[in-house]
Amino acid sequence: MSKVVVVTGGTRGIGQGLVREFAARGAKVVFCGRSHEAVERASALVPGAFGVVADVTDRDAVRHLWDAAVERFGAVDIWVNNAGMSLPNRKLWEHEPADLDAIIDLNLRGLLHASAVVLGAMTAQGHGALWNMEGFGSNGMTRAGMTPYGSTKRAVTYATDSLAKEVEGTGVTVHHLSPGIVATDLLRGDYTAQEWAKAKKIFNILADRVETVTPWLAEKVLAGKSNGGRVAWLTRGKAFARFATAFRKRDIFGEES
Repeated sequence: MSKVVVVTGGTRGIGQGLVREFAARGAKVVFCGRSHEAVERASALVPGAFGVVADVTDRDAVRHLWDAAVERFGAVDIWVNNAGMSLPNRKLWEHEPADLDAIIDLNLRGLLHASAVVLGAMTAQGHGALWNMEGFGSNGMTRAGMTPYGSTKRAVTYATDSLAKEVEGTGVTVHHLSPGIVATDLLRGDYTAQEWAKAKKIFNILADRVETVTPWLAEKVLAGKSNGGRVAWLTRGKAFARFATAFRKRDIFGEES
């Protein structure tokens, strides 16, 4: 029996890639985006996937997304908290207050609101798996210019570990999903042109394209994991191997001739 999967932030980047790959593997897929235009564009790219307009920072909107999935498919087996944003690579005091509020709202407050709705509903139905998307900072690494984003992702890791303890014995599981460094507009938007010229040298060693990473992630999520477990694309061993073979030139951004 095919699984019902919900992906937040499924209109672009990794989220859209996951929607496509889950659907290709026979899952019944529901996704959300913040605007009708974005949802319509993404729906056209993945026929059969069901798009819903929802802002995950609004708990009522998350409930609407859950209810829409259940009304259409009867239950939700897997929920992926993917919706997120980044900010330009700047010192903390150079960011506008509204931008700091926005990244905390989406990356952390939105994830907590969504998790509250989803885990309450999953425990009521007696089954389900929640997957929270990690990012730079989740493992404790720090970098100048990434304070807002890294802080939210470090908090996501704590929340995921804690939630896994809260659902023990309920039939519901909570997991970490770590895609590594993926070439999306979210990644490219972190840098000025001068900074990007330096950063992309490292990214061409460590990063991957959406179409490379998301098939593997989708397979692992559908296969399931023990409660509290992590699915990680870019492991430490893989990173070391990439640096060891860095003489093999890669251009994952398509910026070089």
